[in-house]
Amino acid sequence: MIGIGVIGCGSISIFRHVPEYYSRSDCKLVGYYDPLTNRAQSLADKYGGKVFNSLEELLADKDIDAVSVCTSNKYHASITIDALKAGKHVLCEKPMATSEQEAQDMINTAHSTGKFLMIGHNQRLAPAHLRAKEILKSGELGNVLTFRTTFGHGGPEYWSQDKGRHTWFFKYDDAFIGAMGDLGVHKADLIRWLIDDEIIEAKAYVTTLHKTNEKDEPIEVDDNAICLLKSKTGIFGTLTASWTYYGAEDNSTVLYCTNGIMKIYDNPEFPIEVKKINGEKVYYKVGRIQTNQDQSSSGVIDMFIEGINSGKEPEINGEEGLAALRIVLACLESAKTGKSVFL
Repeated sequence: MIGIGVIGCGSISIFRHVPEYYSRSDCKLVGYYDPLTNRAQSLADKYGGKVFNSLEELLADKDIDAVSVCTSNKYHASITIDALKAGKHVLCEKPMATSEQEAQDMINTAHSTGKFLMIGHNQRLAPAHLRAKEILKSGELGNVLTFRTTFGHGGPEYWSQDKGRHTWFFKYDDAFIGAMGDLGVHKADLIRWLIDDEIIEAKAYVTTLHKTNEKDEPIEVDDNAICLLKSKTGIFGTLTASWTYYGAEDNSTVLYCTNGIMKIYDNPEFPIEVKKINGEKVYYKVGRIQTNQDQSSSGVIDMFIEGINSGKEPEINGEEGLAALRIVLACLESAKTGKSVFL
């Protein structure tokens, strides 16, 4: 039985981490810490476990084998490092850190302590993305030439436990980055995984177009990003992240290949559509993707726990998280300088 501690008790813990741990028979939720004690208490009341009065108290508990770090972005690195040093395996939410150096420090600490570090990039675990990867590996669509991948919704103020425009997602000191870190980092991880290639160049516009805070001032982080990415083998395409898609959420990816086109999560009825160069059309009715309104299992908790049980490091480790973060940071630099950035 793996003892679990949850650090940060906002929406990502409430809707994903905690219920997914609870659903497993090989996990026990030992306890929770959040500066807002009532949030931790609500989870303890519903799922069992205790409320810790401090982070130090939670990390000192010998019944806790692993933790989820579900705080605002600025605390990811420091808490993860402290948890690893305390002998805990760590599942950290994305983006894993606010700088490449922080991320590398997290990775180095995991290596030196012998504990697992996993980053919560759930998109590559979505059913259609897993099936799409199989189709690409089969070779039936030939080689990927170009792509577009998009993640946009109406904004985190509708999802965060801090409902409204005062949410930490809008504050630079807590978040350091906006839509590009919240949504874009998901697609950065997904696209490099799908095409099985590294991004080596980025040109981007990352800016604030519409969101305002509780003072009716523009938020301190970006609400939109449009990025042009190029891979090592010459594949290129666009990555779009937006908090101003006020209609339906868009979480789609399209791959343009030498033998046809594959659309993923573009059609609500068929999560994968394949249209081949010979005119053949194939529709795959595989599982849906998570949305803020539809909290199906992410697969992240399962991978984390199964890795601990088997003693085999989870696929989405610190190095994978850093690779996605580097793309995000390159896009930020490009937006600031107006120039292409080489990774």
